[in-house]
Amino acid sequence: MEQNFKYLTQTQRYITFMRPVLNTRALFSDETRNYVCPMEPKTGDTIKIRFRTAKDNVDFVFFISGTVKNLMRLEKSEGEFDYYTTEIVAGEKPIYYYFEVQTGKLRLFYNKSGVSQDLQESNAFCVVPGFSTPDWAKGAVMYQIFTERFYNGDPTNDVEDREYIYIGEGTARVRDWYKLPAYMGVREFYGGDLQGVMDKLDYLQELGVEVIFFNPLFVSPSNHKYDIQDYDYIDPHFGKIVYEEGRLLHEWDNDNKHATKYITRVTDPRNLEASNQFFAELVEELHRRGMKVILDGVLNHCGSFNKWMDREQIYEKQSNYEKGAYISADSPYRSFFKFYNEHEWPYNSFYEGWWGHDTLPKLNYEDSPKLEEYILNIAAKWVSPPYNADGWRLDVAADLGFSSEYNHTFWKKFRKAVKKANPNAIILAEHYGDAASWLHGDQWDTVMNYDAFMEPLTWFFTGMEKHSDDFQPGLLGNAESFIGAMRYHMGSFLAPSLLTAMNELSNHDHSRFLTRTNHKVGRVESLGHAAASEGVEPAVMREAVIMQMTWPGAPTVYYGDEAGVCGFTDPDNRRTYPWGREDPVMLEFHKAAIRMHKAYPVLTHGSLRFLRADYNCLAYGRFSEECQVIVAFNNNDHDKELRFTVWETGVEKRGALRRIFYSDKSGYTEETALIPVEAGEVRIPMGAFGGIVLVNFKKDTRES
Repeated sequence: MEQNFKYLTQTQRYITFMRPVLNTRALFSDETRNYVCPMEPKTGDTIKIRFRTAKDNVDFVFFISGTVKNLMRLEKSEGEFDYYTTEIVAGEKPIYYYFEVQTGKLRLFYNKSGVSQDLQESNAFCVVPGFSTPDWAKGAVMYQIFTERFYNGDPTNDVEDREYIYIGEGTARVRDWYKLPAYMGVREFYGGDLQGVMDKLDYLQELGVEVIFFNPLFVSPSNHKYDIQDYDYIDPHFGKIVYEEGRLLHEWDNDNKHATKYITRVTDPRNLEASNQFFAELVEELHRRGMKVILDGVLNHCGSFNKWMDREQIYEKQSNYEKGAYISADSPYRSFFKFYNEHEWPYNSFYEGWWGHDTLPKLNYEDSPKLEEYILNIAAKWVSPPYNADGWRLDVAADLGFSSEYNHTFWKKFRKAVKKANPNAIILAEHYGDAASWLHGDQWDTVMNYDAFMEPLTWFFTGMEKHSDDFQPGLLGNAESFIGAMRYHMGSFLAPSLLTAMNELSNHDHSRFLTRTNHKVGRVESLGHAAASEGVEPAVMREAVIMQMTWPGAPTVYYGDEAGVCGFTDPDNRRTYPWGREDPVMLEFHKAAIRMHKAYPVLTHGSLRFLRADYNCLAYGRFSEECQVIVAFNNNDHDKELRFTVWETGVEKRGALRRIFYSDKSGYTEETALIPVEAGEVRIPMGAFGGIVLVNFKKDTRES
């Protein structure tokens, strides 16, 4: 114990001095299926809850939930541990609980924070009867596609030069796929589309992708499509254009009423229906390959081009569309928005915009039951036949509505609508901060995991803020800070949410992770494109991917990260996929890491235990009764031997672990090697920026 004593908490030190026979490091429980069975109970189910201690080490273990205090019975002894259990019948309300351990006159408690002498009900374990997340999403390998920059499979649907005016200037078709995005390149279009995704399905399948998360696909004038124009249809520029007429805008003409080619492309029913049909065919092909699809739902605001608002007067002269709220005070959509000047019609521009942007009209749900009904129908439509999407990612979900009360009310209705249409669909929200109030089974399933994954990981491996806006040397390699942040933020999750959380290194809103490894603070407008790839450290990126593939949740690759794409934050992070110019080492490494993740089921459902925390050194275990996986990192720029105990995961105190994956500054390997375990401890020589994955040699349960 001496070599690990400095990592013990103050409480653990006190206990060790007072009662050295009490092994606090053996105490363990969590909310995974290893310790709660069933993990996702229904009302009326009998739940078996388990707690682990060192063998013959405690007198009593109590399960405490509210006013209930049950003496737990010794279920079995196995290896170094005793396992205590109790059973409780699930009612309709959440079950909050913690444990009390007694040895002699010593009494201590155990909850999500670990061991404590003081009762801490605030961080109790919790099981919510009736709350489950789709099994297919637990630990699933996801792949985020920013469609416009992935692959151009159908040049006939490309946005053309001056096809329309967007935020004051004409659109521009980029003819060089490898051109880097301009700083104000929101009007640039490279031509990526859904046919391009269809063409690259073999590639995605070979990579190991199980779920595709698409950035918005619905009709929209921007390349990012977070300003939706029509929620009912896939944008024909991504889908199919089967009918064309009209003209492009002249150089002197900045009036979208004259953009007749664009108007035909995005309002003609033939193009809209053909695009929806093609999307349905794409989903059918993905399902045939065993893959799932998540759509991006931008429901807090729409765009000024939207048919309900029609500020650009795209729909005003179309006989098959109602008048937009901007056009007429008598519009059936007037209540969809909050207008401030009731005397401005026709063409009333005084309305609420999201964060003040008049190009992003905020949707006024509270005052419009019709809008609420419309959007709930949209929510069900796309996860139902013939489209059959497998879930929604919800953009700025906490911002929807004008009050917190309504926000929660809406998401409860949204969940009912989606789950009724497709019980196996996932509801995954974009959220920064504590999402606990949305994650108790009646609203979201899970979140994009910023607080309990992307941010702590980025600080530990790079010392960088996720936008590359700041460098904090005190956080680089700070394992104690990493563990503290992870424990704190993971405490907000229930197990069904944690195991499906979207764990990303990069995405469309933040700098590419590989760029963060160069410690350059700034953005493309000040530093230039070239700086994003100067001085990067691929070995640090490989460390991060190893953690991504071994951490609880769904590892999510942002398109191009696997090919070595760099980039500062938006818009530089939206570079095109470099077909034919990939980094072959990074690409093959990702394939190998994904194979490793998928080969060991314990990485999707196992418990997590921290084993080592030191400057630039970190180790943890993912474990179940059947299999134990040990992961360790040397984030120093020099070689170092890591020494730490592994018996806490269930590894025998004497034996061997098999190395199944290793990476450092010199490269990576899948070659196996044996690592001896002596007295429950391993010593591992590791190279600079090294990451290693070990599996219990005697209990290696890889799937064939």
